[in-house]
Amino acid sequence: MSLSSLTLNETHDTELRSWVPSANADGCPFPIQNLPYGVFRRAGSEEDFRVGVAIGDQILDLPAAQSAGAFSGFDEATRQAAHAACSGSRLNALMALTPASWSALRLALSHLLRTASPHQTELAACLVPQAQAEYDVPAAIGDYTDFYTSIHHATTVGKLFRPDNPLLPNYKWVPIGYHGRVSSIAVSGQQFRRPLGQTKAPDADAPTFGPCKRLDYELEIGIFIGGGNALGEPVPMEEAEDKVFGLCLLNDWSARDVQAWEYQPLGPFLSKSFASTISPWIVTLEALAPYRCSWSRPDGDPQPLPYLDAPTLRTQGAFDVQLEVLIQTAAMRQAGQLPQRLSLSNYRDAYWTVAQLVTHHTVNGCNLRPGDFLGSGTLSGPAPDEAGSLLELTTGGKSPLTLASGEKRVFLEDGDTIILRAVARRDGLPLIGFGESAGTVLPARSQG
Repeated sequence: MSLSSLTLNETHDTELRSWVPSANADGCPFPIQNLPYGVFRRAGSEEDFRVGVAIGDQILDLPAAQSAGAFSGFDEATRQAAHAACSGSRLNALMALTPASWSALRLALSHLLRTASPHQTELAACLVPQAQAEYDVPAAIGDYTDFYTSIHHATTVGKLFRPDNPLLPNYKWVPIGYHGRVSSIAVSGQQFRRPLGQTKAPDADAPTFGPCKRLDYELEIGIFIGGGNALGEPVPMEEAEDKVFGLCLLNDWSARDVQAWEYQPLGPFLSKSFASTISPWIVTLEALAPYRCSWSRPDGDPQPLPYLDAPTLRTQGAFDVQLEVLIQTAAMRQAGQLPQRLSLSNYRDAYWTVAQLVTHHTVNGCNLRPGDFLGSGTLSGPAPDEAGSLLELTTGGKSPLTLASGEKRVFLEDGDTIILRAVARRDGLPLIGFGESAGTVLPARSQG
């Protein structure tokens, strides 16, 4: 893995404070040590979407900051990175630059937003409250690959269908993935209709067509690719994280009954392509450097093949990011009840790491491009209450959940909103938040 994604620098200084007061509040998800990127405009306006950086409860409008001359006093690499970030309505141009350029811009932003910055007066006019903004997908996504990196999820789901042999023979050797649908990926706040499709009951002679009855969520981390690689040129583990711009949250909604009928022999298709919801903010790997943690394989499991190994893999290969799933039903909203937590897990429990996914994806010569997107697959922990899907939490629909509202859920009902949240936290360090990914299920379209 790249040393640049593991190295601490002055942007990580725990003593740094911002002239934006809300960034200094205890528990703020967007302190000056975070500085995630997103694409926004003022809510309800017809403004062009543009790149911004979250700081406290505000957004620094980067094109406005550039117009105010905020980046003119920095070196050429920083000015080029700032120009790329301000050159359109997506982050692809910035993503196409090098990790050194990303780091230079992050350092400049840190200086601009620190207490006593000489640019405070002009930049204060470049802030937009997050509560007054609306967001879009932060990059033009060319390709999307979804993986299956949680052995706990794979084992629990496998037991539902193969109690004596839940994991297929290849799982511990190769990161499993499939090519997903880009056009239906949307940002937090997505509302989508319950999908229609074919399903077949185990005792039926023929399938039927109609609304999905076993609609589920999947708690995932999304990985945005940066610089990419040339066709035919694999990315070794030592360089893999140089190709990663940052991480976000991903809900890969799943129609389990449609999936059960269609997935053999080629895998998911219509059961996954109707909607995917991501959080609006991309947290850079540099921001997460203090929250790296060890990665290991359970005793008796095979070690990764040499091309999926690296000297720093076991000491700093994983990310200590806490993941949370909440539900708010239509009845809860109407009664003014807050969302209820369904599970709490951690990305450090993934069986395959970010670097391994990038390396494996390219080992055959496949070329990744700036803005490409990878999904981690459902992230479940070892305990039952750490499951990242209803399929696991309800034991395949056999054990309904009773909510605090008195409602029961086996799978999702119309009007349900699922909210994903994530934070990196460690004693003595600021909290690094990802924001949230929220999506709501609408009734299926009429078949008439």
